[in-house]
Amino acid sequence: MQEGGETKTETMESSNRDEAEVENEEFDASEIEYVSYGGEHHLPLIMNLVDQELSEPYSIFTYRYFVYLWPQLSFLAFHKGKCVGTVVCKMGEHRNTFRGYIAMLVVIKPYRGRGIATELVTRSIKVMMESGCEEVTLEAEVTNKGALALYGRLGFIRAKRLFHYYLNGVDAFRLKLLFPRSELHPSLPMMADKYESHMQSDHGDASFKE
Repeated sequence: MQEGGETKTETMESSNRDEAEVENEEFDASEIEYVSYGGEHHLPLIMNLVDQELSEPYSIFTYRYFVYLWPQLSFLAFHKGKCVGTVVCKMGEHRNTFRGYIAMLVVIKPYRGRGIATELVTRSIKVMMESGCEEVTLEAEVTNKGALALYGRLGFIRAKRLFHYYLNGVDAFRLKLLFPRSELHPSLPMMADKYESHMQSDHGDASFKE
């Protein structure tokens, strides 16, 4: 799969009104509820978010591949019953390394810059750590400054540039997060506390896709 950072330009008028209302509304971070993937009823919510916010289409079989095999790595964020963000991941052996992989990360536009993407990713990384992963990888468009800033704050490094990686011809950076076994469990709470404080920047949350 590939990750893309562009959002679709086609939006419905009702969606635009909802976004404007949220942008004008202040809400506390405690109002955001995070839940792990709970079954088939969550699948349409994930699909709708990705279809609305990301540029490359996926079939239902792609979504099911991730959420059926690794449901513990998928999380959704809700605000007053509305799904506003999601992360979808997988993990497994790769070249003698047990590796986690972030496949899709989406936060809808009005809710970006509020720490939601950081919380979603951090929850997935925590499960990967506890499951014995030695590293986490993903791809991000070189033009997706929001994605690169977010993952940079979380400790990811740019391991490789992939030329013409996406269908739109844009290059990608392969990003990688390494964590030694001896530091897996102590490091995550510190990481979450450290990077949550940075989410007020202009490039806080962004939508991504792998």
